[in-house]
Amino acid sequence: MIVPRRKLSFLERLYLPAILSGLRVTLRHFFRRKVTMQYPEERWVVPEGYRGAPYLVRDQHGDTKCVSCQLCEFVCPPRAIRIVPPGPDGPPADRPNAEKMPKEFEINMLRCIFCGFCQEVCPEEAIFLQQDYSLTGLARGEMIYDKEKLLDLGGIHQDRHLKWQRKHAEAESQKVSPPS
Repeated sequence: MIVPRRKLSFLERLYLPAILSGLRVTLRHFFRRKVTMQYPEERWVVPEGYRGAPYLVRDQHGDTKCVSCQLCEFVCPPRAIRIVPPGPDGPPADRPNAEKMPKEFEINMLRCIFCGFCQEVCPEEAIFLQQDYSLTGLARGEMIYDKEKLLDLGGIHQDRHLKWQRKHAEAESQKVSPPS
């Protein structure tokens, strides 16, 4: 099939209209206020609702809040989270009445898309999205954050419910009270 093409006019062959329209765009931006930011000295103001990097948090007693339920691992779209639950003999829990603590917890920040699903699905409120946006590393291995690094970066979260402390107090009161 042959497609008939029309002949270009004299001005179209000179490319003059295209050059002038490009020059018009250049001049329009030339006199506007500059938006370049000097990055290390000037920081970007994070807008409301920004979803940053996910980190693990501790409660106000310094205990790990994660109970290795693996919901965040299952809901993660790019599969950036990897949790290794404890075996049958498992590591001892760092707080009373905690059934299981993760043996390993890793988030690959190169794969993470900062969607926030892990924070939404966590029943223990152990994962929170922080407001940082400058994740850097010299090698790919540095961008895989392990449990200790995630806990250090996440910090301490003040728990409103204190459910583990209540269960611990109930268990202690049952052990201490003499049989009747």
